[in-house]
Amino acid sequence: MKNNSETIKSLNQLLQGEYMAVESFNNFISRLEDEKVKKVFQDIQKQHRENIDMLANYIQNIGGQPDENLGMKGKMGDIKLNIDLGSTSDNEEIIRKAIEGETQGINMGEEVLRGNLDDKSRDIAGEILKKDRESIDRLKELLMVKR
Repeated sequence: MKNNSETIKSLNQLLQGEYMAVESFNNFISRLEDEKVKKVFQDIQKQHRENIDMLANYIQNIGGQPDENLGMKGKMGDIKLNIDLGSTSDNEEIIRKAIEGETQGINMGEEVLRGNLDDKSRDIAGEILKKDRESIDRLKELLMVKR
């Protein structure tokens, strides 16, 4: 595999995004009162955890070390999310914030995909983005039900 360190660095960026997503969903879930909405959020969070496992294992398999913490960017994002949400438990607002966060994650993932990745790494990143897009669709469906 050519330029392993650049691939590992890119995959670790994607991994950071997945950790940020799990933390954000912890925050969202703690605020939700509607059990059906909460279940969808828990399912999406579970998907992000599975993405973390897959990415971390792959990074190790290609000789890298997964960067398994939120980092400063993630901590700042978590603080911003708490400020934005305040003390709200409004389902619609929380769903909109989740869609916004997932969209930012996809944009970051697409940047990683444009980087210097081998075919296998590109496939893994692409699969994660596909699942994240499906999560956005599920969240948008929740907004439709609310109307």
